[in-house]
Amino acid sequence: MKTFTTTMALLSLSNSPVTSVSSNDLRCNVGGARGVSGVCEVPAGSKVSVEMHEQPSDRACGRPAIGGNHFGPVMVYLSKVSDAKTADGSSSFFKIGEYGYTVADKTWGTDVLNTNCGKFEVTIPAGLTAGDYLLRAEAIALHTASQPGGAQFYMTCYQIRVSGGGSASPAGVKFPGAYKASDPGIQVNIWGNGFTQYTIPGPAVASA
Repeated sequence: MKTFTTTMALLSLSNSPVTSVSSNDLRCNVGGARGVSGVCEVPAGSKVSVEMHEQPSDRACGRPAIGGNHFGPVMVYLSKVSDAKTADGSSSFFKIGEYGYTVADKTWGTDVLNTNCGKFEVTIPAGLTAGDYLLRAEAIALHTASQPGGAQFYMTCYQIRVSGGGSASPAGVKFPGAYKASDPGIQVNIWGNGFTQYTIPGPAVASA
């Protein structure tokens, strides 16, 4: 299994969230339109692990990866690009993994991150067309999402190169545009007594 490192990630220099669903920063975070030196080679069908933490330089497992009641979903997208090192996130993304909310044990996607030292595992679709991609990992904090504009979006894009695979090229969505501020998974009161289910934002997970 591949674990992505900082040489392949378009890291933001701040841990402040993106709060507008119409911002270009929703693509790969603030400063995410510039490439970095590394590209991770990933065989189609293999598992990869993305990693997210509160602070850019703090990967310690003794502290919550995302604390402070920042509960919410975790999602992972891919975007086919001609060159991962120069891609700016303006291309279309399709979803390959997600974890929203499990009612039975009241577990959020961010709880999964905290349990696994900030890591979230997904599988690169086996039938995916080979080539360069941006992998976009996102957590949405919903602790203040009952008010308009209260959801907090945290994301990082990783530069990868997929080998093997097939000819699948799933349709995607663009950021901004994939989410609306009024989506039930974005403006939602997770603290109410009647909260029993959660609708994950964005498209369904693609099949390839």
